[in-house]
Amino acid sequence: MRLPARHLLPVTAVTAASALLTGCFAGAESSADAGAGGQRIRVAHMLPPRSGLSPLSDDAFKLSRWSTAETLVKLDKEGDARPALATEWQQSGRTWTFEIRDGVTFHDGTKLDAKAVVRSLTKAVGASPKPRILDGVELTAKAEDTDTVKVTTGTEDPLVPQRLSSPQLSILAAKAYKGKTVNPVGAGTGPFELVKVNGTSSATLDRYDKYWGGKAKSPGIDVTFVPDGTARAAALRTGEADIVEAIPVSQAAVLDQDLITEVPMPRTNTLYLNTEKGAFEDASLRAAAREAIDAKSIVEGVYEGRADVAKGLLGPALPWAAELRTPVKHTKAGKPNGTTITIGTFTDRAELPEVAATLQQQLQKAGFKVKLDVREYANIESDALAGKFDAFILSRATVLDSGDPAAYLYSDFASDGSFNLSQLADSSVDAALKKAGETKAGDARRRAIIEAEAAVLATDAAVPMLHERVIQGDAKGVVDAAHDPRERELVTLNTYVK
Repeated sequence: MRLPARHLLPVTAVTAASALLTGCFAGAESSADAGAGGQRIRVAHMLPPRSGLSPLSDDAFKLSRWSTAETLVKLDKEGDARPALATEWQQSGRTWTFEIRDGVTFHDGTKLDAKAVVRSLTKAVGASPKPRILDGVELTAKAEDTDTVKVTTGTEDPLVPQRLSSPQLSILAAKAYKGKTVNPVGAGTGPFELVKVNGTSSATLDRYDKYWGGKAKSPGIDVTFVPDGTARAAALRTGEADIVEAIPVSQAAVLDQDLITEVPMPRTNTLYLNTEKGAFEDASLRAAAREAIDAKSIVEGVYEGRADVAKGLLGPALPWAAELRTPVKHTKAGKPNGTTITIGTFTDRAELPEVAATLQQQLQKAGFKVKLDVREYANIESDALAGKFDAFILSRATVLDSGDPAAYLYSDFASDGSFNLSQLADSSVDAALKKAGETKAGDARRRAIIEAEAAVLATDAAVPMLHERVIQGDAKGVVDAAHDPRERELVTLNTYVK
């Protein structure tokens, strides 16, 4: 069967990308013996560093994915807190006490202790801007003794351990904080030491043989930053890279399907309906819009089947959501009768304008008259937040750095939520969101979150359409690369190339 033209990779693009990547990856071996214990892992990353790999920025997720910087706590698949640099913790009101793991050294040879933990957390709290996991959170850290840290918050917070799992709260050696910026080179605690950063082009990591968790199976990692999706796909096809991030949907079809893995992302494409004014102030017209949307055709047509049809706001990246969800009772749909609506979205995510065009057809078939307003995100966000559209299409991360979706639900649907595109003000929703936010982590909190999701969906203020996936490429010789929906892990202690 002949593939659609949009799937075909031009020969010139393959040639150019291959030449580019050959230059990038050639000679990437570090001063360490690249042959010791196996082959070095060549990684093609999508986004170059934006802040010099400072852990106080989004660059922290790169440090985490390379297993060079670590946090006090890590999250399991369910989003529950598990020991990392801290071995145990307990809560007493607003204060949490963390016991620091013994026998851990930083890559510069200095010892991990309570003082080092307090230094890193205090630097994060005082940063400008703060790491987003601390936005609105009053937090102080104090060393109780050499291996005990007390963390106190302004109000009682059941999510402190989950917050401390954020890569932006990585614990680094004192040397990282000399000067105006935070420099993670040689300052982490993970199985790989960051030894060199070449601006926005590449980075080199060597195995750290004194890692507290044992010796990594690979001798090192050679990272190249490749923003162009076609070039990243070509790197996998030509064998120039071992692990490739974020392969575009349009390129995935021409690759060996055994080399790619589709990972469900905690990200939902949602149509937010303006409940405060305009056509969708009428709940029956919101219901009519919901019933008119055929998400399956959007997944198949726009995303070429590489996404999941939404059953709720929370998708398969949070497997417990589907297990707990029950049917939602909606308002009866009214008749649009030619009602005019304007839908806004943005061009920064390539699929969204196409999603908007498909929705336009579906809603017009149902009886609405639909206008589209599509701009760059920077030029449309303020209008969206001000409620200037009848509806807005957004690709939205549903878990923030704590791995917990309660913050996203509050931000987007509480009466005083900071990202309330639907302009929703509903007392039952507010009560459900408050309950979810105050419930202790674990099964009870997950149930409360699903109850809050149901309260939101019952208003038809938001119509979840699909959950995105990220496509990762692993060459044939790659063993045990991580496929992490939260994008915190990629190369681990156990990853190697045959």
